[in-house]
Amino acid sequence: MTRRTRKTSLLPTASDGEALSSEETTEIPVRRGRGARINPPNRFEPLCLEEDPAALEEDELRQVPTKYYVDATKTLLARNDSPDIGFTFSLNPYRGCEHGCIYCYARPSHEYLGFSAGLDFETRILVKERAPELLAETFRKKSWRPQVVALSGNTDPYQPLERRLALTRGCLKVFLKHRNPVGIVTKNYLVTRDIDLLEEMAKYNLVRVILSITTLRPDLVHSMEPRTSRPERRLQAIEMLAAKGIPVSVNVAPIVPGLTDEEMPSILKAAASRGASGAGYTILRLPGAVQDIFIDWVRREFPDRANKIIRRLASLRGGDLTDNRFGKRMRGEGDWADLIARLFRIECKRWGLDVPRHSLSTRHFRRPGDGQQSLFDG
Repeated sequence: MTRRTRKTSLLPTASDGEALSSEETTEIPVRRGRGARINPPNRFEPLCLEEDPAALEEDELRQVPTKYYVDATKTLLARNDSPDIGFTFSLNPYRGCEHGCIYCYARPSHEYLGFSAGLDFETRILVKERAPELLAETFRKKSWRPQVVALSGNTDPYQPLERRLALTRGCLKVFLKHRNPVGIVTKNYLVTRDIDLLEEMAKYNLVRVILSITTLRPDLVHSMEPRTSRPERRLQAIEMLAAKGIPVSVNVAPIVPGLTDEEMPSILKAAASRGASGAGYTILRLPGAVQDIFIDWVRREFPDRANKIIRRLASLRGGDLTDNRFGKRMRGEGDWADLIARLFRIECKRWGLDVPRHSLSTRHFRRPGDGQQSLFDG
C-alpha cells in the first residue's frame, strides 16, 4: 500500500510564479476535513514513504484519522530572537495542528519530529501533557524575569483537542496565579470557554487576545482552514470577549494576494463592530514545504485564478514565492505591498482600530516564597 521513493520535490519550483505547475502530480481525492491532500517528503530524510492511490480503497484515501502522541518535553517555553516578532518566549501545548490551515507557516516545524509538513502536520499531534506543571516550575524559578509570553506562536492553543484536554486552560490558571502577562492568538471560538479566567486576568492588565480572520467566506474557510471556527463564530468570540472588558484585536492573516486581499476592509469593519480595539495583518508566506502544499491546493481549488494568485504573490516577494528576510517576510515589498499597507492604515483609522496598544503589566507578578500565596493554595 506504500512505496519507498527517493526524496524529490512533489511540485516543480521556480522563482517565477508562471513556471509553477502541478500537471505532473497524482490526482488524489479530497481528504475529509483536511487542508493538505499530500505528504511532501521530509527535507531531513533521504527516503520517504508515498501512498499508492491505486492500491488503496476510496474510503482510505478520503479518511485520515488523527493520531496523538505524548510529548515528554522537560522545558515548555521556546525562546525567539527574531527582530520582527514582538515577544521573546512562546508556549505551544500542542505540536502539529488539527485546524489544517493550508498555508500554515508552522508546517515545516513538524519535519524536525520526523513527520511531513503535509497531512502529517494536521493528523499527527504531539501533546505536552505536563504543560501547566512545567509552566508553574518556570515561574517559580528565581531566574524567571516576568514578561509577556505568547500563547501560540507556532500552533493554535485552541485546536480541537483542547476541548477535551484543556491544557491551554490549565496554563491560563498558572498565568493568573502568578500574574504573568500573556498574549493569545487563535482562530477558534473555544477561547470563549475561558472567559472566566481571561476576565480576571484583564483586571490586572495581564492578557490580550487576538482572533485571526483570513476571510469572511464560510465556503473558503471550509477548504482553506477546514477545522477552524467559521468566520461568524470568530466574530462572536470578539464580541463576547469585548463585552467582558477583555482586550481583543483582529489579525487579518494571512492576506492571500488575488484571493482574500479584497476582504480586508470588510474584515476590519466587522471586527470593529463587534468590539475589537486593535488590528494587524500579515501577507502570505510559504516557507519550505508549505510552497508545494499551497500550490497543490490553489491549483486544485481555484484553477481559473491560480496563476493570478501565484503571480501576485511573487510580485510581493521580489519574483519568488517566499522571502525569509526579517522586516520583509511578514509584509512583502513593492507596489502591491505599499497599497495593502496604505489601505490597512486607512481602514483602521476609519473604524477606530488605530489606537496604540497599551503594554501588558508585569508589576503584579508573584511567586511562592516572595510573601505571596502559594500557587497550590486555594
